Amino acid sequence: MPVAIGVDFGTSNSAVGFFRDGSPCLVELEDKRQTIPSAIFYDTEENSVLFGNKAISFYMDGCEGRLLRSLKSILGSSLIDETTEVGYENIYFKDIIVSFIKYLKSRAESTVGHAVDSVVMGRPVRFVDSDEQADALAQEHLEEIAKKAGFHNVLFQYEPIAAALDYEQSVKKEELALIVDIGGGTSDFSVVKVSPDRRGKMDRKQDILANTGVHIGGTDLDLKLNLEQIMPLFGYKTRTRSLFPGDAILDLPPTYYRELATWHKIVFLYNNRVLQRVKNIHYHAEKQELVDRLVTIIQKQNGHRLASDVEAAKIVLSERDAASLSLGYVEKGLRTSVSRKNFECDIENEKENIVLKIKECLKMAEVSSSQIHTLFMTGGSTAIPLIAQACKNAAPAARMVAGSRFGSVGMGLAIDAGIKFGKTRRKGP
Repeated sequence: MPVAIGVDFGTSNSAVGFFRDGSPCLVELEDKRQTIPSAIFYDTEENSVLFGNKAISFYMDGCEGRLLRSLKSILGSSLIDETTEVGYENIYFKDIIVSFIKYLKSRAESTVGHAVDSVVMGRPVRFVDSDEQADALAQEHLEEIAKKAGFHNVLFQYEPIAAALDYEQSVKKEELALIVDIGGGTSDFSVVKVSPDRRGKMDRKQDILANTGVHIGGTDLDLKLNLEQIMPLFGYKTRTRSLFPGDAILDLPPTYYRELATWHKIVFLYNNRVLQRVKNIHYHAEKQELVDRLVTIIQKQNGHRLASDVEAAKIVLSERDAASLSLGYVEKGLRTSVSRKNFECDIENEKENIVLKIKECLKMAEVSSSQIHTLFMTGGSTAIPLIAQACKNAAPAARMVAGSRFGSVGMGLAIDAGIKFGKTRRKGP
């Protein structure tokens, strides 16, 4: 029997779910893994395209080509209609995302054994903050991309609602749940009534009391850690030198440092025009030995490698007070470390904005924090102790339940696909 699938196309990681024998399952996307990094590598040596961990491995091994990550961040921005150079051709970012969604679709079809033409795509509550038109356009782009990838029937579900559907599979009685989904690109929140009797119902409008979201996620936290604790090694926040009497002493321009620390913008640094401008910054820099490193990492196109090292260090800081980075690919013997204490200071504003959105969600739902029975946590950034504790403090009486950080949304989308396309709908009130 044909099935519909749910696709969680994430900023950092992606998953695909479907129904089997009345239960939601995740598709094995790569080497028996049920989630993979949202990464694509165009191998210009072999003229091939690789996805997920394999894409990252080929890039790390120094193969000639172009790595792209965090492509979901491009939705809702003008970059969606831009191109990037791959070998001797320019490819639209929209078409790059199409190829990734096609890969997810093909893995699902291999698993279920037939073509799949119906999908529920996950989406954040807000693709774009405070811009309704841009937010709606982002969903339109994602629908267009899904149809170009081969889906005929495309529906959408908010990612925190999908997470709520996943959590609902385990509840024994009616609960009021606050869903916290802090992923790679966004933080999303929902207040939802869940219960065994509600499972499989088509119309859940009365159960969804509020949704809020903010464009803050793991990649933003990577950016802060990178800028504040790593980029100073490359000359960030240093100054120009005085070449002639009376020359003004200025801060070095921050643009290229910010782009080097922003996953989806790194690719824009890999061209001769940028390299020449960075060399010009080097000429005027007071600390040229630091800007040498900036020139080197752009020249060798190692920006994604650095971003991966920073991301890995961030993950270590969830367990330890410090993490070390070996940056010998930038400069022989170069090593540094990052501090959890400093990182928590770096992301204080992001944490506060997340808390504000949780409070806004509770207010919209017209419930107090004391009325929340369960705080359901999903998304990779919920592993950060400062973030997790801030969410807990927003609903201190609630029981905290940890979902699958990278799989709960995919499982919930599978449930929603089954309901919306008629495979798991139950009879009853």
